[in-house]
Amino acid sequence: MSTATDPGELRTDGPAVVVEQRGSALWLRIDRPDRMNGISPEVLAGLEAGLDRAERTPGVRAVVLASTGAAFCAGADLAHVRRLVAESGGHQAFLREAGRVLCRIEEFPLPVIAAVQGLALAGGLELLLCADLVVAAESARIGDAHANYGLLPGGGGSIRLPRRVGPARARYLLFTGDVRPAREFLDTDLVTAVVPDAELVAAVDRIVEKIARKSPSGLRRMKELVADGLEVPQSVGLRMELQQSAAHERSPDFEEGLSAFFAKRSPRFGDR
Repeated sequence: MSTATDPGELRTDGPAVVVEQRGSALWLRIDRPDRMNGISPEVLAGLEAGLDRAERTPGVRAVVLASTGAAFCAGADLAHVRRLVAESGGHQAFLREAGRVLCRIEEFPLPVIAAVQGLALAGGLELLLCADLVVAAESARIGDAHANYGLLPGGGGSIRLPRRVGPARARYLLFTGDVRPAREFLDTDLVTAVVPDAELVAAVDRIVEKIARKSPSGLRRMKELVADGLEVPQSVGLRMELQQSAAHERSPDFEEGLSAFFAKRSPRFGDR
């Protein structure tokens, strides 16, 4: 979760996370460019408030994690971490809260897309690992970086990274602290697409438009099946799929999809 932002005062002149609705997506934009968008308690609270808003806002079909400035997120704000370490149990409490918010992002019922520009390091990488899709600008560079300062991941990086890029590549990134262009991860399960910097927002918008035309309840069940299926034997996952399929057959979206097919029109799915 940590990284190497320089010591300094925490930003207090505005919200740490700016929430904006663009079409069918709610964008949660970390807005601490002077701190390389370092993760702080205020950022965690802002992300969670954004998720709360996404759950209660009609018409929102996806969440986008983004940031302001040259870096996506360079990890935890070490100025804040240093103060917490001086408090008994303070840093571990921060890591537990960060882990809870990251798990909520990973398990969020709507698709979560990360729009990445610049550096995504340490806690920034751990944030990417909780997204369903990662769309990166050509400028994006990704790495773990904890080893560069004698630190350990605390936001799930050592657990999730091997599952997304493979154990060998994860070990290399963890052991060396190397930072690599996002394009190098296109052959892994980490980066979905790399686009020119100027086209990052438009590329994410196009994905959101495709998602918005699909059944919300169907996508929610698909997301659950993929996540749960990775944790159980294939035979168990296949049974889970049949159970979810049976449940989905009783949903309004299932009936609407069939009706639209036979009427030769586009489906009109409900909001949730």
